[in-house]
Amino acid sequence: MISRRNFLILAGGAAMMPRNSWASDKIPTMLDHILLGCSDLDQGIAFVEQHTGVRPAMGGVHPGRGTRNALLGLGQGRYLEVIAPDPTQTAIPTTRAELPAMLKQLAAPQLVEWAVRTLNIEASAERLRKYGVAFLGPTPGSRARPDGRMLHWTTLNFDDDRDGLLPFLIEWGADTAHPSEDAPAGCKLESFAVAGPNPKELAAEFERRGIEVEVANGTTAHLHARIVGPAGEMRLD
Repeated sequence: MISRRNFLILAGGAAMMPRNSWASDKIPTMLDHILLGCSDLDQGIAFVEQHTGVRPAMGGVHPGRGTRNALLGLGQGRYLEVIAPDPTQTAIPTTRAELPAMLKQLAAPQLVEWAVRTLNIEASAERLRKYGVAFLGPTPGSRARPDGRMLHWTTLNFDDDRDGLLPFLIEWGADTAHPSEDAPAGCKLESFAVAGPNPKELAAEFERRGIEVEVANGTTAHLHARIVGPAGEMRLD
């Protein structure tokens, strides 16, 4: 069992979740972004605009991963990533081939993943190995913005992320501006939480990885987020 103190050292402050996740002022401190999956990006963009009043901006294509995205700022260095299969990529993805396949099957937009920021992902990986936590990566990634500028990052995914309930770690490149800086503004992430039918078991999974989070009881295992924009409130699961 990794102690909270050890993990905060291990992950460079990558994951830190206050006790009462459902409260509007209790957002995970190092939450970087949440991913809203959809089968068609244009439909996902329209869905977010309809519910918030703000239209996500095209982000770009993930080469070799079979996906593309659009972004919406959520304030305080956080953003929403609307992610969908990229119809122009026909080759089998070289990284996480299951993601675009899963996105194609979604009947409606839903939260599929979330990410926490780390300042030193190599140190995080080394210490996770030391504590016996299985993971994939660190894996470099990049995409070109519509204006041609390149974004670079490195991610680390747990082997078993409980279908997206456990976050992945991300370190942004030193030469990369954080996507939230110029994503369309006007919306705010008011709450974020995790729920499951067996909260004690799920909480133990978080604790084993050193991620402190209050897990709520739910009929199904899911993420929950509430985003407020000029046109109203959008609740996502």
